[in-house]
Amino acid sequence: MTEQTNAPRERDRPAALDTESDELQSAVAATYAVLAECWREPTEQLVEVAHAGELAPVVGDVGSVDLRDLRTEYTRLFIGPAGPPCPPYESVYRDGEAPDELGPVKGPATMAVTRWYREFGVQPAPDHPDLPDHLATELEFTAYLAEQGFDDRLDQFLDEHLRQWADEFLTRVERETREPFYTALAETTREVVHQ
Repeated sequence: MTEQTNAPRERDRPAALDTESDELQSAVAATYAVLAECWREPTEQLVEVAHAGELAPVVGDVGSVDLRDLRTEYTRLFIGPAGPPCPPYESVYRDGEAPDELGPVKGPATMAVTRWYREFGVQPAPDHPDLPDHLATELEFTAYLAEQGFDDRLDQFLDEHLRQWADEFLTRVERETREPFYTALAETTREVVHQ
């Protein structure tokens, strides 16, 4: 997320926290940020970090990862060719006309999450072309809220958004994936979102 000029004023921010709280706040923000990057299209950097064991503290053992295999699985799960089995967009899970029906991309849920971003004066980074309600974008926003110390608003955002749809998405990923990386990532994301 990139900050804009209409971010909340200093007086709207919580009072200074002690060092221990600051460290916890930073750890929570870092966890959300790592998860956000893991849900984006795989990069060489992601594979390098995984091979170095740097994802293990957040995601656990992801096994051996190969960039080509991850990109193939990412495309199959989240892009298509003929309708992906696991669309990573909130609107798809929340805006269907029937309870068991997937909804459209860019539905009302997309607009609702966009209002959150505007309220805090942030927008998705230009180098991440994902829609506002993509799982990675929402996780990136939770990282921003945690880093800024907006704990009550973080809980509210989780309750109004991620906790409303992520379980269904993550269950689909666990059921459909052929890569241990995505299984571990789905399990960890569920745990973190529901903490």
